[in-house]
Amino acid sequence: MLQVRHCDTDEVLAWLHDAGLAHHSHVIGTLNDEDRIHFTLDQQEVFGDPRVTLQRAWWETSYHMQALRDNPDCARQEFDTLLDADDPGLNVQLGFDPDDNVAAPFLTRKVRPRLAVLREQGVNGQIEMAAAFDRAGFACVDVHMSDIIAGRVTLEDVEGLVACGGFSYGDVLGAGGGWAKSILFNARARDQFEAFFARSDTFALGVCNGCQMMASLSELIPGTAHWPRFVRNTSEQFEARLVLLQVQASPSILFEGMAGSRLPVVVAHGEGRAEFGTNEHLQETIANDTVTLRYVDHVGRSTESYPFNPNGSPTGITGLTSTDGRFNIMMPHPERLFRVVQHSWHPDEWEGDSPWLRMFRNARVWLG
Repeated sequence: MLQVRHCDTDEVLAWLHDAGLAHHSHVIGTLNDEDRIHFTLDQQEVFGDPRVTLQRAWWETSYHMQALRDNPDCARQEFDTLLDADDPGLNVQLGFDPDDNVAAPFLTRKVRPRLAVLREQGVNGQIEMAAAFDRAGFACVDVHMSDIIAGRVTLEDVEGLVACGGFSYGDVLGAGGGWAKSILFNARARDQFEAFFARSDTFALGVCNGCQMMASLSELIPGTAHWPRFVRNTSEQFEARLVLLQVQASPSILFEGMAGSRLPVVVAHGEGRAEFGTNEHLQETIANDTVTLRYVDHVGRSTESYPFNPNGSPTGITGLTSTDGRFNIMMPHPERLFRVVQHSWHPDEWEGDSPWLRMFRNARVWLG
């Protein structure tokens, strides 16, 4: 069965005729705007049902398998998304112009601040992260943890630091835990990071595994005592999917001018659920406006429901900043979407640079 545009029907039938398939080729149906599937014979309906009813019947076997394999509550939540026939699907809402290169005035100075792109055994996102920051005007330096521990590299001459995503130590020591411990329990590395975070002219970003690692370093990072740790997804599965985020109003230097924007982003993690020490810590975090990103459903509501929220983090929280906005952590991967062509879905009018490039450019603007 082939689906073609109505205006191409005659041409496709001609191709099939030339291939000797004319007697086996027929126009059997067309689209409708009723959200209903029905079959007719001699212009009389012989079967008809709402699209949702048929899709749930088709999906039900998979749902029962998923409920046995994964968290059954998450399986039910995903299955029940089909009940909303008015779901608008993925959509965007921008509060800024993605074509406005706010870093442009600084690029003409031909000064490229040095940014350490940090990685550890198992990390695999350093190339795309460096590409995003390079496009925003940084001079990216590849820094492996072994370089810092051995004293071959210091953080004294860099103004930014980014910890990349991947599977440090295969995640067998917990979400970014092994990576963090290689800093906390090594005097040279600990001194380097503590001095970097104490400077007033630096910023840092941790994404995915790097987010988990930096969250475990909160004792070294000023203004981050409220940060949670990150634990196993509620779904009990590694989640790799495209979801929607909404940027929150916060002091973060990375999200200047982006508050209120709703954007698609990719996630890829097995331990991304933010777990706060107490409910009071969660409420304090919300009250002091240090939440930067939240998972939202297709109408823009912060959510804990799967799969809109892929890990079950409370109130959809998936990005946080320090109280002064310089140090940021997040589970999603904006560095994988800094160009429109990297998106698996995007509005038709988008082209060139993605709206996500704005956060990297904001970092360049902050340094001046």
